[in-house]
Amino acid sequence: MINYQNDFVTLRALEPDDLDFLFDTENDTKLWKYSNRFHPYSKSLLNSYIANADKDIFETRQIKFTITNKQKHAIGFIDLFDFEPLHHRAAIGLTISASNRGRGYGSASLELIETYVKERLQLHQLYAHIAAENQYSIQLFESQKFFLVGKKKDWNFYEGQFHDELIYQKIV
Repeated sequence: MINYQNDFVTLRALEPDDLDFLFDTENDTKLWKYSNRFHPYSKSLLNSYIANADKDIFETRQIKFTITNKQKHAIGFIDLFDFEPLHHRAAIGLTISASNRGRGYGSASLELIETYVKERLQLHQLYAHIAAENQYSIQLFESQKFFLVGKKKDWNFYEGQFHDELIYQKIV
């Protein structure tokens, strides 16, 4: 895989050395509400996932990249999923470690993934599902010219109540 990089970050393939960081990220219970999860992943399962991450996006309909900073430290992940080659679109998910948020890494990562999807996948659009209360993600995606195109009322249930989910879209 070709790495995509700019002055802030590099997007690269998952490596075995990412296992502990991936384990911690995927098992962060504060993030589960945003990914419709309610159970942990084992290291064994995630190790297998990394080992099979070389499969083609056209086969698996998803791909995950590790985001690294200039010092080559893993600081987050960016995913394409629900890839639809017929319709030239994919959903996007992004997480930056809490200690690295607010430093421009999210914006830099979104810029790179946009380049990747245009150059390698010939996508026409990206979209993201964002919890209405997740102001950090809303601001991030809006800053990258994603537009609010819909709201799913009372879409997700967590923390004892229903929450709206917003749909953001960008024609690339």
